[in-house]
Amino acid sequence: MTFLKSNLWTYSHFVEKTTVNKTKEKLQGEILMSKVKRILATDCGSTTTKAILIEQTSEGYRLITRGEAPTTVEAPFDDVTIGVINALRELEEVTGRILLTDNKVFVRQPLKPSHQSLNDIGSDLYVSTSSAGGGLQMMVMGVVKTMTAESAQRAALGAGAIVMDVIAIDDGRKDYERIQRIRSLRPDMVLLAGGTDGGTIFHVVELAELLVAADPKPRLGIGFRLPVIYAGNKDAREEIRKLLADRFDLRIVDNIRPTLETENLHPAREAIHELFLEHVMQQAPGYNKLTSWVSAPIMPTPMAVGKLVEEVARQYELNVLAVDIGGATTDVFSVFNGVFNRTVSANLGMSYSIGNVLAEAGVENILRWVPFEVDETELRNRLRNKMIRPTTIPQTIEDLLIEQAVAREALRLSLEHHKQLAVTLRGVHVQRTIGEILTADVSGQTIVDMMALDLVVGSGGVLSHAPRRSQAALMLLDAWQPEGFTQLTVDSIFMMPHLGVLSTVHPEAAMEVFWRDCLVRLGWALAPKGVTREGEIIGNLSISGVRFNIINEPVRFGELKLYPIDEKETVKVRFQPVRGFDAGEGSGKPVEREISGGVVGFIVDARGRPLRLPKEAGLRFNKLLEWLKALKALPPNFL
Repeated sequence: MTFLKSNLWTYSHFVEKTTVNKTKEKLQGEILMSKVKRILATDCGSTTTKAILIEQTSEGYRLITRGEAPTTVEAPFDDVTIGVINALRELEEVTGRILLTDNKVFVRQPLKPSHQSLNDIGSDLYVSTSSAGGGLQMMVMGVVKTMTAESAQRAALGAGAIVMDVIAIDDGRKDYERIQRIRSLRPDMVLLAGGTDGGTIFHVVELAELLVAADPKPRLGIGFRLPVIYAGNKDAREEIRKLLADRFDLRIVDNIRPTLETENLHPAREAIHELFLEHVMQQAPGYNKLTSWVSAPIMPTPMAVGKLVEEVARQYELNVLAVDIGGATTDVFSVFNGVFNRTVSANLGMSYSIGNVLAEAGVENILRWVPFEVDETELRNRLRNKMIRPTTIPQTIEDLLIEQAVAREALRLSLEHHKQLAVTLRGVHVQRTIGEILTADVSGQTIVDMMALDLVVGSGGVLSHAPRRSQAALMLLDAWQPEGFTQLTVDSIFMMPHLGVLSTVHPEAAMEVFWRDCLVRLGWALAPKGVTREGEIIGNLSISGVRFNIINEPVRFGELKLYPIDEKETVKVRFQPVRGFDAGEGSGKPVEREISGGVVGFIVDARGRPLRLPKEAGLRFNKLLEWLKALKALPPNFL
């Protein structure tokens, strides 16, 4: 990797890049972007509505302040705009700006002469995302579970949906079981796919007949027809239209898998977003009013985060892995070699779903990250209490370490789930050499390559609000085990949804705020891949910089070392691994990088990949405490 790529997200390179890529036009009536001085953005979550105020300053676009209020989509209010107004009132109180008029968001027109003098009244842009009311819930149907159904699932997840179930001809269920399942789900919409263009239409028509037999009803809106998107074999369109057009709100788009070798997800994702606005948003309490306020279409929260991750990866040619670990679900987003994927682990979270983490990970896997003795019964009781009292926060350091141990397992499991869906296309014929004939087919393998990973972005309370930033860095290192050189960051206050929807209309402002105010740069990590005996020398490390003392020292297996390099400082790092260890260029080959620091610093993780913990409890406790203290993640007096 060149220096330009490895350090591209430092401020100087960012300014150069965004200057070249400035967007100056087009937003509902051709508003010139250069005239946009003030931007409002809200995210209507399931429990909290979060608002941010962005203004153009002498330094460019910057975050001014943030406000929040309880979401009011449910009874007794039944109007999401009440929560939006309350969050914006907090912004008004903090800043002294007037953002609301007549109990609604005031969006001025910068090119209108009568509005040019209203410097402290209203905003020039207002955008919003939403996951209130359970977000976008979809059912996916495809002919083959590991081919067209999997592609359809990727399309739905990329559009910000929670996939309730995947129905496939080969899913192992009887027809009556599928019908019962479809009837009981009540999704917001259905995505139906199957078959390559020019192939048989029999199986995809069979799926459509199951849908007719089940006659599912939409979750929202009594009397409305359930939206169905058909993205399968184009030769079956007429039959699909005969079966479904009179019973459902049918939309037909290009085939998701026109051939086995190609995947075309964009038309299906666009249709999902359009139907989300037309049906789900219009039926949810108060959203028709909110839709009339915004300057751009409302976007599902996960879709907005995905848009931002895609934009960052595209502009800076990076491989990115991002996570949002919440109370009920954990979303993972990735872009590797330009391919975007998103998965949602709907049963893994840190409050409402913490019991599911315990069940899926197991007590032993959680306890292996706790640096002191804890009785299994006590652990179960602690986690059950958290599940029934989801808003509580840790009261002691021991409580905090247990919660962070659970977070490591939730992160690990969610990445495993993500790797299972972020794969090369299954069913593709792959030509192999004679030497590869006895190896497994490369189709269907994960595209998530931890050695090729450039940037990790963590968000969610347990990461963004960890008492010490080094704790967030250690959780990401332990759970995801990145390899080679990787930059670790966290979302400071969960602005990524706001900036994601903003990037669709004003990418310059979104990118400036993302790099300057949203991301907290924890630092870079170097993690050589390989395993050997504890204490063995695995390479030699040298660090040099203008304000940094030159370091040249051996790296020993099992240690975790922190070099406190400031965020504004740039240093040159050279690592020469021994044979059997790989830092990004191959076994035993040296690696050089020019990197910036961070609020934590430069971390050398010589614990090996894969990371293995001592099995004996006493040794494991000592090791865990040693690693925590090495990153200054514990108070000095903690025993």
